[in-house]
Amino acid sequence: MKTSQSRRDQPDILAGAVLVFLGGLGFWGARDLSFGTAARMGAGFLPDIVCVLLVVIGAIVLVRAFRLPLRTTGEWNLRPLVVLAVAMSGFSIFAENQGFIVSSVWLLAVASFADPNSRWREVVVSTLLLTLFGALVFIYGLGVNLPILPF
Repeated sequence: MKTSQSRRDQPDILAGAVLVFLGGLGFWGARDLSFGTAARMGAGFLPDIVCVLLVVIGAIVLVRAFRLPLRTTGEWNLRPLVVLAVAMSGFSIFAENQGFIVSSVWLLAVASFADPNSRWREVVVSTLLLTLFGALVFIYGLGVNLPILPF
């Protein structure tokens, strides 16, 4: 029988493997996009950088999981996972048709339900500020081709 010191941290092993897999999958999916240069970024620049970061972070998590002893995590809470999946899926569905503002408000408002201790005033203020910041950076600053509003 194994002691808790000799067993590996299985949740971290799984998390690291999933990050490496998703990073590799995204990198493979963006293989036909041109990378470009830092001065003249191609369509594959951001996906490739993000996917490489996912693989690196996943590899770090995997290495730490194999080096450290098992840590117990207690019960699993599926609520945050489901809520965040719904929030991100809604953002991707709404982004092209409803515009950046509507999809960002959806993402941030729905994602706030993942934390049972979130307060509605904080959610409203952070949603407004983050949506404004995102619109300024991505739509106006970087020129992302996405409508700002549905009309």
